[in-house]
Amino acid sequence: QVQLVESGGGLVQSGGSLRLSCAASGSIFSIHVMGWYRQAPGNQRELVAESRSGGSSNYADSVKGRFTISRDTAKDTVYLQMNNLKPEDTAVYYCHVGGQYSSGSGFFTSWGQGTQVTVSS
Repeated sequence: QVQLVESGGGLVQSGGSLRLSCAASGSIFSIHVMGWYRQAPGNQRELVAESRSGGSSNYADSVKGRFTISRDTAKDTVYLQMNNLKPEDTAVYYCHVGGQYSSGSGFFTSWGQGTQVTVSS
């Protein structure tokens, strides 16, 4: 199994910054993708940013230029630096990791428990 532990959410004023972290542990052979999704009340879960093992990154248009995703491959940890936060960024943020089990028994996709980010106007 693969476990994800998230941290870094909280309450911040508009224009402020937060940094989310997500550490993966367990029976991991390789990680192919690490990313962040978010879900606001009444909305569907949406991709915020993801980082793939080949080095490419994708961002939602709404966060481009404000959010930066990065990875520490030695620690199997992904970060999301969020700058110039806006009230519309308020949501529960979920970490997502996909990869291959160390046992060779196939691929996994895991989700974090979610961390609340609230941006006040």
